[in-house]
Amino acid sequence: MSRPIRIEFPGALYHVSNRGSDQRAIVRNDADRRVFLNTLGSVAHRCHWLLHSYVLMHDHYHLIVETPKANLSQGMRQLNGVYTQYFNRTHQSAGTLFRGRFKGVLFEKENYLLALCRHVVLNPIRVGRSSSTDGYRWSSHRGMAGLVKAPDFLHTDAVLAHFGRRSRDSQQKYRQYVRDGVKKDSPLQQRSNQILLGGSEFRKEMQDFLNGGLVRRGPKKITRRRSLKSIFKGVESKPKSARNQLIKKAHIDHTYTLQEIGNHLGLHYTTVSKVINA
Repeated sequence: MSRPIRIEFPGALYHVSNRGSDQRAIVRNDADRRVFLNTLGSVAHRCHWLLHSYVLMHDHYHLIVETPKANLSQGMRQLNGVYTQYFNRTHQSAGTLFRGRFKGVLFEKENYLLALCRHVVLNPIRVGRSSSTDGYRWSSHRGMAGLVKAPDFLHTDAVLAHFGRRSRDSQQKYRQYVRDGVKKDSPLQQRSNQILLGGSEFRKEMQDFLNGGLVRRGPKKITRRRSLKSIFKGVESKPKSARNQLIKKAHIDHTYTLQEIGNHLGLHYTTVSKVINA
């Protein structure tokens, strides 16, 4: 069977997974787990990914990644390559750690983001590694739910926005949503052509790429985004609260990175992060 075509465009979202070669463990201890997640965070920052969900298991991992810069393959090469070098050096191993190419399922954000994020963090329960998502340390769930401080590389806004505006309430509703999904089927069962998950219009829009066409651009609704100059027009005369709302809009609705927004406004990206997560 031929390899599925990689479809990459600005604003695309993917369910990404990879396993250890020959069922090999990809982590042996907590130090390995911390290095993997630190590497993931570094790649997400460097590639300007929006990482909506993740889970690290002993022999595989799952990620939900949004790519404002159409660079999924580039980032995955860095993630798998850098971590493999660390693992082989630390454990006196050699050769390939992961089983070939990563799997990437391109999906429609509106209909599948929540379901896939839930599917990812429920993985430890489904494979019998944990009795509760709240107790599993190596996924995004605890940070998303407000049980611990979320890592800087986890993008929480898009998921929690579906559950209301107040942080505490939205986090509680998110936890209930995850609990309600324990016995539900995987949304990945609905994918087509191995790598597509979405409604009929979305699948039709992507079909030309799968039939050998060039990836020139993504769906129109994804590529049409306002410029930062337009979003922040006249921001100097607006109150700070209005500016902060525009910052959230630029990040969530138009997928600008913290660094891009900070550079435009003359703010440090950590200041922008505090505004977005307030």
